[in-house]
Amino acid sequence: MKKQYTVAPVIKNEKMTVTFEDLTSEGMGVAKVEGYPLFVADGLPGERANIKVTKVGKSFGFARIEERLSSSPDRIPTRDIKGTRVGTMPLQNLRYSAQLAFKQNNVEQVMKRIAKMPEVEVKPTIGMENPWGYRNKAQIPVRQKDGKLVTGFFRTNTHELIPMENFQIQDPKIDEAIVKVRDILQEFNVKAYDEKKHTGNIRHIMIRRGYYTGEMMVVLVTRTAKLFPQSKIIPAILEALPEVVSIVQNVNPKQNNVILGDETIVLHGEDVYHDKLMGHTFAISSRSFYQVNPIQTEKLYKLAIEAAQLTGEETVIDAYCGIGTISLSLAEKAKHVYAMEVVPDAVKMAEMNAEANNIDNITFEVGAAEEVMPKWAAEGVKADVLVVDPPRKGLEPAFIEAALEIAPERIVYVSCNPATMARDLKLFHEGGYSVGSIQPVDLFPQTLHVESVVALTRNK
Repeated sequence: MKKQYTVAPVIKNEKMTVTFEDLTSEGMGVAKVEGYPLFVADGLPGERANIKVTKVGKSFGFARIEERLSSSPDRIPTRDIKGTRVGTMPLQNLRYSAQLAFKQNNVEQVMKRIAKMPEVEVKPTIGMENPWGYRNKAQIPVRQKDGKLVTGFFRTNTHELIPMENFQIQDPKIDEAIVKVRDILQEFNVKAYDEKKHTGNIRHIMIRRGYYTGEMMVVLVTRTAKLFPQSKIIPAILEALPEVVSIVQNVNPKQNNVILGDETIVLHGEDVYHDKLMGHTFAISSRSFYQVNPIQTEKLYKLAIEAAQLTGEETVIDAYCGIGTISLSLAEKAKHVYAMEVVPDAVKMAEMNAEANNIDNITFEVGAAEEVMPKWAAEGVKADVLVVDPPRKGLEPAFIEAALEIAPERIVYVSCNPATMARDLKLFHEGGYSVGSIQPVDLFPQTLHVESVVALTRNK
């Protein structure tokens, strides 16, 4: 819980010299004055700087660097300052080896502070040979500027669009496709969405591309179902981008910040493209969750499969199965897999993917994990291994209680949020499980996010 200050020890416009101690989740340097945190853009741990306070709150404040007095040995030249301003690359000024060490340390700190298990080993973060151009999906807002369509990203914590055409961390072919689609829409006089007036039509351009297949999906997110002249726009996109196998229109008529609406209209092909992962071919829809870094995802999932220690005789539960990306690999090494997922469309895709890959020892069920798991426990379902890959909020208490009742021999926890992972591991440990070493994997270079894999073993 953040400490509340009756009177902050700093005032607006005050100047001072500080040493940065840490980084925030947005990549801002953290300096402390009498324990009061100041967040400062472009400050790295260990650096000293003269700063000027720009905003003072009850729990923390903001400042800007006036003069850098020392530079971290891990500081490198900024590749594109826009990536810092919009928050897509908050760590781009930090040497990659230092990024990996920073993420390892983050996991270590939450295991000490939240899990109260400082004895658990956190291994060095597994990184990428080339930590650029890795994203296989982009959702880019479109706005109007000087009568032309502009694509880019919003400045952090604002709705000010900063024009960008090279996002650095996205597949370069996706960056090229966004510009080509934008220019085609411009050619045919499609108007960009104005969020204040709630007028115009094109809101976002989404591009998804198969890393191994090269297949591309274009999703046009519009305010209304009308897309004129559709009969000219679709052929123009297909001519400009021959690798496109699917063009989908998603309609979001609401005046909100949510990207996708509820209505999907297929304009070309089917609402699906394909990619390969762990030796399996997956059909992926416009709404399906699919990890954005295929190279690192394979490393992550291989670690999870290894941690499950399957011999072919085990019954496995795969919670949060999505379109079956882990389930199919588990099924190849297990007796049977029971998998659950809250999104009905994802379960349809998972069943389709299992059939396409000739895998028939999986049972899929639609439902929230925290509801399905207690139901299965009440029905007497038993499992030797439980695999969980929850969203950032981690596991619900009801799920953990049901998992402890089912009492699998091993639990494999795949995490995208070290803090909620640490909280959940503490509960499993209190419920009779030993926590093995944690292996962080960097799926999001140049950002502060890190994935982790850890195996738990039931105490005898």
